[in-house]
Amino acid sequence: MSRPFSTSLRRNPEDPRGLLDRIEAQLGERLEEAVDFFCLDLLVKRRQAANRPLPEEKSDTDRQEFRQLVQEFLAFLQEGCAARLGQDQVARLRSVKEKAAGDPGQRLMTVQVFLARTLPDYWQAFDELTARFAQERLAAPLPKPGFLDRLFGRQADS
Repeated sequence: MSRPFSTSLRRNPEDPRGLLDRIEAQLGERLEEAVDFFCLDLLVKRRQAANRPLPEEKSDTDRQEFRQLVQEFLAFLQEGCAARLGQDQVARLRSVKEKAAGDPGQRLMTVQVFLARTLPDYWQAFDELTARFAQERLAAPLPKPGFLDRLFGRQADS
């Protein structure tokens, strides 16, 4: 007897990964989307507060500023979530950090996937820490513009 569907409709039959690997990959994708959305929104709000133009996709300096904000946020998120771990989980976290490969942002994201899989209240912690990070960044005083910035009427970045 043949089945009408040989595989799940949501699964690509060409994907050789097992279920746990696919779940981890999808979790990583969702985390990246959430972090990117939050950090871009925060970057726009900071720029608006400083009367600066919105970030542009083609600008290398804007992309670098965004990457820096993402790394700072992920480090903040890691610290906040790690405080919720038990001692055995902290040891596993150290192991994950040591084995993580890639650029600094990718390593921080690997740690977030581990934390999301480990902490039962990860998304509540994510929301709480996101709100705290945004509040701290938006409340921080804007740097004073330099002489040339004042001369040409430009505002410094926050």
